[in-house]
Amino acid sequence: MSDNSGRDSGGSWANPVGDTPGSSGDGGTFTTTSSQSWLSRIGSALVGLLIGLAMIPGSGVLLFWNEGRAVQTARSLTEGAGAVRSVPADRPDAANEGKLVHVSGPVRVTQLPFDAELDAKPPNGTLRLVRHVEMFQWQEENQSETRNRLGGGTETVTTSTYRRGWQEGRVDSGRFRQGEGHQNPTPRYAAASFNAQGATLGGFRLSDPQIGGLPADQTLTLPGSGEGTRYIGNDPNNPRVGDLRVSWRYARPDAVSVIAAQVGDGFGPYATNAGDRLQLIQSGSVPAAAMFQQAQDDNATMTWILRLVGVVVMFIGWALLFNPLKVLADVLPFLGSLVGFGTNALAGVLTALMAPVIIGVAWLFYRPLVGIAILAVGIGLAYGITRLRRRAPQQEKLA
Repeated sequence: MSDNSGRDSGGSWANPVGDTPGSSGDGGTFTTTSSQSWLSRIGSALVGLLIGLAMIPGSGVLLFWNEGRAVQTARSLTEGAGAVRSVPADRPDAANEGKLVHVSGPVRVTQLPFDAELDAKPPNGTLRLVRHVEMFQWQEENQSETRNRLGGGTETVTTSTYRRGWQEGRVDSGRFRQGEGHQNPTPRYAAASFNAQGATLGGFRLSDPQIGGLPADQTLTLPGSGEGTRYIGNDPNNPRVGDLRVSWRYARPDAVSVIAAQVGDGFGPYATNAGDRLQLIQSGSVPAAAMFQQAQDDNATMTWILRLVGVVVMFIGWALLFNPLKVLADVLPFLGSLVGFGTNALAGVLTALMAPVIIGVAWLFYRPLVGIAILAVGIGLAYGITRLRRRAPQQEKLA
């Protein structure tokens, strides 16, 4: 029995072609076959077990921390909504120094943002200009199929397909399974962002980080061409690897709204009693209440995203913890499949039980009333699963 421990044991080409012009290109396919012995798989599974032992408590820490972060942010936003005062934009009032203010109005700039390398200039009133660069380049797509062999070993066949197409940034061709004939050059230009200089909101100055928080959502049309993209290469109808397409987007809002601490004639973060530093900026004339509501919605969305991440990490951790059982059973492939299904199901059940409990404990710590409700749901779920497991043998006996 061979043991390559995941190394390629062979490779073959199918229909490779050179770098000829065209809007898309087929660089052929490259197939490799690798094998791994049962003993090597057991070693890998034991390493995975150690990783799983770290991932399970790590996911619990993430879930607990996320609930605290969510509560702290929500309290800070509520505190800010009660403390903010809307003030005129024409000039700063020294009486508001250090206080949380809401300012809204049109913005003026002393110097427009300008892409000097490519001579791209946006229209008057622009606060921010963003350059996007796409390169025509080689791209690799891998598809792998792993087959279990009698005795516990595996054989993996990986097919790598190479095509040329447009993509932002540079694909690292040094990581291709078959790099020969598929080298991507370093692009002549990279993505970049440019901010206006001397931007003022009435009598208040706007800093670069504040301008950078505004979305560049308008497409720049190049003067004289009527197009929004500049092609850098010989023939846009027949691109070659290394050719570039450059486009720009810009932020030119009719007005800007800011919620932050007044610091001199500018803005800075406002320290809340809850422990956060508030600073909100949006395009348009947006009331303070609407800005705080949007921030609360964004906080809720981020909370659910991090919860999902924590749950997925916990499930993977449990699956890695039980994976050695599947590998041991893979001596007979059909038995390994059954054990794998069972261990994955067990990992799912344990995750479904543990994640709500951890979240509930976190809420008990941060918000006791809500935490009690979440814990009740988790306990009810655990009780229901236990009842189902007890009922199944009884039904089998009656049958």
